[in-house]
Amino acid sequence: MTLAHVVLILAALWAGAQNALAGGGTFITFPALLYAGLDPRAANITSAVALFPGQVTTGLSGRSLVTGAVGLSVRTLIILSLVGGALGAILLLATPVSIFTRLVPYLVLFATVVFAWGSFFRKAGDGNQTPQLSARSAAGLQLLIGIYGGYFGGGIGILMLAALTAVGMAVRNAGATKNVLAAMMGGSSVLVFLFKSRFDWQLVAYVAIAAIIGGQMGVFLLRRINETALRIGITAIGLILTVALFIRS
Repeated sequence: MTLAHVVLILAALWAGAQNALAGGGTFITFPALLYAGLDPRAANITSAVALFPGQVTTGLSGRSLVTGAVGLSVRTLIILSLVGGALGAILLLATPVSIFTRLVPYLVLFATVVFAWGSFFRKAGDGNQTPQLSARSAAGLQLLIGIYGGYFGGGIGILMLAALTAVGMAVRNAGATKNVLAAMMGGSSVLVFLFKSRFDWQLVAYVAIAAIIGGQMGVFLLRRINETALRIGITAIGLILTVALFIRS
């Protein structure tokens, strides 16, 4: 086992815990996979495949709170997420590595801004919210989020929370629902990747197993860690990664 593998395992443990606590695990696994020698597109695809099992377990743990909104059923949201994730994955595979490499700094910057906005500036209520989006608008937005999720994925949790609460869903239910929808996006995109891409399955196994363990650690730490400090840390990592990628590109 090389130093890169050790770094990757530690990063995946952190990413799993990070996803359970506040989201943003992609910010950790993506640079670790770059350090392991993968090009940006391969790192993005490998991260998506390896983190998928953790998405499933997270979604299942809160399934009793999953709900739809007025005019927008859970079934519709799931279908939109599946279709969007697959379309995003196909779009990613159609993007040449050289072009995706140039896009990555902007994608990471966008994801970092979204994460910071959702962590520090977005206001969330406790109960059902007055709908600010129509069901049709929310459906279109969910499809676009699904496409983005299949293509890159950073910040999709915050984007979905914003969309679901804007259509009138209670925050607690929106949180559980977005976890299930993230798993749907991940599942359809991973299915595309499995048929169209080649993987270093050793790296996938390292990240997947460590992320699942990290996720369980995150659940344990959920009530024992300063979440604000965690969010500040992950935002800082996103900004540092953005600067490093712009310098590298």
